[in-house]
Amino acid sequence: MNLRPLLLLASLTLFQATASASTAEAEARLHSAVDEVVKMAEHASGVSALAESLRPILQKYLSFDAMTRRAIGPGWRQFSKDQQNEAIKLFTTLIIRTYSSKYTPGEHPEITFKAASTPAPGRVEVPTKLLYKGSHYAVIYRLEEAEGWRITDVVVEGVSLVANYRSQFDAPFQKGGAAAVLSSLNQAVAHPK
Repeated sequence: MNLRPLLLLASLTLFQATASASTAEAEARLHSAVDEVVKMAEHASGVSALAESLRPILQKYLSFDAMTRRAIGPGWRQFSKDQQNEAIKLFTTLIIRTYSSKYTPGEHPEITFKAASTPAPGRVEVPTKLLYKGSHYAVIYRLEEAEGWRITDVVVEGVSLVANYRSQFDAPFQKGGAAAVLSSLNQAVAHPK
């Protein structure tokens, strides 16, 4: 008797069960993140207070290391360890400020979570529909399993946050390498829009 088809089927079933459990874990993690952010935003006294209140929550659920590395792109390897740490610190502040500025304290968004997908092992995408201040948005959260499930990108209306910043960092990097990217980040953090 040829056991190969049975072993293949058993392996496939095990993979699907594992992927399903991983997807459920990622979805639960995202729900927790969104709930914590929404609760904090509802009770914030202002945008700058909200940014500081959200910092520990976002640092718990987002992988700023992965986001920074991908936003800078292949040039990341040319950054010294100190430059990488500085870039992560600045990019984290930039994202938290940008994210916080999108909320109006006291406003409550309506979020509908859709079925998650697993584009690759250790990666999950969760599409959502967001109704906020009368406008509808399609938002996809990309999560990866690294030290627990963490958000590594957010795609709003088809625009990836990481890819958007990558296009912004490319020109400074081409002109002046790591120093130019850090200068650009410092400027963005010092003069928020």
